[in-house]
Amino acid sequence: MRRRHFLSFMAGGMLAWPLALRAQSAAMPVVGFLSSGSESTFAGLLKAFHQGLAEQGFVEGRNVAFEYRWADGDYNRLPALSAELVSHHVALIAATGGTMSAQAAKAATATIPVLFLAGSDPVKFGLVASVSRPGGNATGVSVVTTLLVKKRLELLRELAPEVSAIAVLLNPGSTSFEFERRLGTEGEQEEATAAAQVAGIKLIMMQARSEADLAPAFESAVNRGAGALLVSADPFFTDRRAAIVELAKRYRLPAVYPWRQFVAAGGLASYGPSISEAYRQVGQYAGRILKGAKPADLPVQRPNTFELVINTTTARTLGVDLSPGMIARADEVIE
Repeated sequence: MRRRHFLSFMAGGMLAWPLALRAQSAAMPVVGFLSSGSESTFAGLLKAFHQGLAEQGFVEGRNVAFEYRWADGDYNRLPALSAELVSHHVALIAATGGTMSAQAAKAATATIPVLFLAGSDPVKFGLVASVSRPGGNATGVSVVTTLLVKKRLELLRELAPEVSAIAVLLNPGSTSFEFERRLGTEGEQEEATAAAQVAGIKLIMMQARSEADLAPAFESAVNRGAGALLVSADPFFTDRRAAIVELAKRYRLPAVYPWRQFVAAGGLASYGPSISEAYRQVGQYAGRILKGAKPADLPVQRPNTFELVINTTTARTLGVDLSPGMIARADEVIE
């Protein structure tokens, strides 16, 4: 090949490379990841989501791209963040961090697949037509946290049998969505109230919608006689778990939490499904949808197992006597 022809060939090839790379990038599907929480505190759960996606053959940067949107605990931002993802023409939206994210994403689009991770009944919230046959553009994982309130209250009574008044930490900020107010937060409150009446104990409702509300809420509850604490499964509290655990220790309140992550942060005990496993399941569904599956045909998944996690160091700090039976029942004991 003559030198002039060779240089022409090379120049043409070099010009073609960026075009080829742009075409490859344009063909890569984009997943919208929406969360009511913050990136720093939900990093471990995001990792579990990516694990599930990788099990279906998709790895970020290799054959799938991401658009992330974090509400940082401000539920009022979720509709605008959902609209941003829709405007980016994402292939699907993984709406995580509670029912509020799912509602916002589903309200933003009737065509883009929406994968949710919700703590309440997705049928009652209008996310799906039924658990087995969702219909529409949404499906996901329901971790049924509201139904576990009675079990957590029983566990707290076992940990602190001498306590006659228990504080319940709730988030009134979820009232930004009317349906969430009626069936979510109040659902946990009603479950706790019914169980408390049977046990003959007093419940003290404490509310916090921002981190600044937490310390005053704890002080008020203790002044009203609270001797133990039950924390609702609101995603805002999961995002602020370090602050909540520290306040529970400061006020010497034995507490039961919805997720293992609280106990890993120094909380006393938790009972519920593995939230990390739920995120992995959502990631798996995301991979199946990228392969062509339809949300309408993917049944809503529910947890099959629940885990009791206990922190023995915190128990000693709070002066809580852990019976051999409780230690034996625990699925995980954190020292």
